[in-house]
Amino acid sequence: MPDPQLLTYRIREVAPYINWVYFYHAWGFKPTDTGHPQARQLQADALRLLDEMDSTVSLRCIFRLCRANAEGDDLWLDGTRFPLLRQQRPPANGGPHLCLSDFVRPLSCGKADTVGLFAATVPAGHPSPSPASTPDNDPYRSLLVQTLSDRLAEAATERLHLYVRTKAWAYAPDEHLSIPDLLAERFQGIRPAVGYPSLPDQSVNFILDQLLGMSSIGITLTENGAMHPHSSVSGLMLAHPAARYFSVGPIGQDQLCDYARRRGLPVEVMRKFLAALL
Repeated sequence: MPDPQLLTYRIREVAPYINWVYFYHAWGFKPTDTGHPQARQLQADALRLLDEMDSTVSLRCIFRLCRANAEGDDLWLDGTRFPLLRQQRPPANGGPHLCLSDFVRPLSCGKADTVGLFAATVPAGHPSPSPASTPDNDPYRSLLVQTLSDRLAEAATERLHLYVRTKAWAYAPDEHLSIPDLLAERFQGIRPAVGYPSLPDQSVNFILDQLLGMSSIGITLTENGAMHPHSSVSGLMLAHPAARYFSVGPIGQDQLCDYARRRGLPVEVMRKFLAALL
């Protein structure tokens, strides 16, 4: 399969893909509060900041399309094992206990599938403080930069995923969706991000880093697999028409031990990584 590909976007290219609902949520506003004077002022300040950032900030993305198959609760991505977690508690809807590997062609069928990997980041330290302020004496601006940068990283992945679906992977070449439809995820496939309910183990970033080379876009990992800069997002792209999001939820000692075995790590190390799920 092709090597990782790099993409760089200007702020103006991804700004239309910002999901403002989550931006407001970060500031404690509900979707119904958008007409509130403080909410309107917040968005006005954010839009001015976007204009300011456009001349100094570029968003960096990387993706890779891997030859893939599923084997039980594992994916094999260009020969690299990518262990996943399966729901253990019965789903509320009474459906099957899901794992992301369910949406990838099994190894036993003898035919390869494709899985996409991605990461995107907003470089740290931008934009620079305004001449009359610093982050220390302007906490509002500092928080505005951070919450807006988080949304920009997600918006960049939305733009990237659109390109992958229609051009690079091209499994949906005739897709023509409005931005509201994109934000409502009415496209084929899913884009589970690391740390989110379907892919909750942050430490799989170490595997993604091996396959993507995140340092090429300026992302480094902490000892627990957290990404720096903070405004970064990574994950998988799955194309199966039936693929959907779900929450892995709590797991037991049996799955912890099995997952540690498949990761090739001591159980106590995995216990630390998965503490929130145990």
